[in-house]
Amino acid sequence: MPDCVYNWLVDYFSGHSHCTSYRRDISAIENITASIVQGLAIGPVSYVVNAADLLPITPSNEFRKYADDTCLIIPANNVNTRMTEINNIKTWACANNLTLNLTKTVEIVFVDSSEGVRFSLQAH
Repeated sequence: MPDCVYNWLVDYFSGHSHCTSYRRDISAIENITASIVQGLAIGPVSYVVNAADLLPITPSNEFRKYADDTCLIIPANNVNTRMTEINNIKTWACANNLTLNLTKTVEIVFVDSSEGVRFSLQAH
């Protein structure tokens, strides 16, 4: 990576702060310590780079990452690894100063209809 690009990224990711304005009140300025600043053009790319070390624990389970979303794909033969993988994501998120939003976490089960098993959707 060229020095100028590296230096630009280092500068971009350091020294962020935030305050909230509501009506005529303005909160104190606080430093942002998260590595992903949402709402900025570089946010999706920085998440993908930041999440490069988020890997499944169980072989044949897979992650798909884009913007600030992560999909965990678990084949049927690994269905019993769900909670282990979720705990892995929670631990990784905590170590990276991110939060796993469980209210937006959904489990979708796809099955082969020729075997008479149905599709289910469960929110967690």
